[in-house]
Amino acid sequence: MTDPMTAASRYVFCAGYELHYMDWGAPDAPVVIAWHGLARTGRDMDALAAFLVEQGWRVICPDTIGRGFSQWSRAPRDEYCLRFYARLARALFDALGIRRAHWIGTSMGGAIGTVCASGMFEPDMRECIVSLVLNDNAPKLAAPAIERIKAYAGQPPVFDSMAQLEQFFRTAYAPFGWLSDAEWRKLAETSMRRLPDGRVTPHYDPAITQQFTEHADDYLIWPHYDALDLPVLLLRGVDSDLVLKDVAQQMRTRGPGLQGQLQWLEIPGCGHAPALNVPEQWQPILQHLSAAQTAQTAHG
Repeated sequence: MTDPMTAASRYVFCAGYELHYMDWGAPDAPVVIAWHGLARTGRDMDALAAFLVEQGWRVICPDTIGRGFSQWSRAPRDEYCLRFYARLARALFDALGIRRAHWIGTSMGGAIGTVCASGMFEPDMRECIVSLVLNDNAPKLAAPAIERIKAYAGQPPVFDSMAQLEQFFRTAYAPFGWLSDAEWRKLAETSMRRLPDGRVTPHYDPAITQQFTEHADDYLIWPHYDALDLPVLLLRGVDSDLVLKDVAQQMRTRGPGLQGQLQWLEIPGCGHAPALNVPEQWQPILQHLSAAQTAQTAHG
């Protein structure tokens, strides 16, 4: 029997691919889906997941196809996009028998949660998402920041040593905010793969950036946001170059914001995107989840 306070590493076939995920907590606890950012993995959510498990939640942290231990796409031009990721999420819910879940998404993971909760790509998903946490994600992203991300993600560097790879991550992900030395080492070790010549490189398929080249407006998702009818918590890194303040202000006047269902919290000491690795970031998420779960239970 798996200790509910630890995580199990699991695999499941979804939408034609083997998907890896970390499964935290008791199987009968209320479910949280914690979905990572563009060039990251579900292991980014370890600290948050461990905290939420202590509070009585089950947390599922997938690796999107093309990342981590999940398979790479056989048709990157067509499948590295939000529409297919929503199909992947739908298949994951079906495979795990999840009827209702709260969603926490960093960057790309937040966009996937938004398009799932809108039901515009996968209609059945609209009733499955109870609440949404957008970690430095918005229905419109700043173009210069997208170019910055494309520049480093599209051509992942290659290094002779793990020490060099870790230093690269420390520089590239400095906007994540404070991480301990042990956390930086873990990030490097859970974000690498060895090449045939023995050198190391980031874990992901470089073709994931075809989402930007083949689906130019994939992250312009105002119609999905406007269609949301659920509690939303926006966590914005104070120094974020991806989610601009004027866009966050617009979110207050549309969709969940117009309905009084949007809470916006600025995270100091972070850019894009807060690492969700410290109690100051966990507590507002827990409060958001708990309030949404209480409301969901009251309405049956």
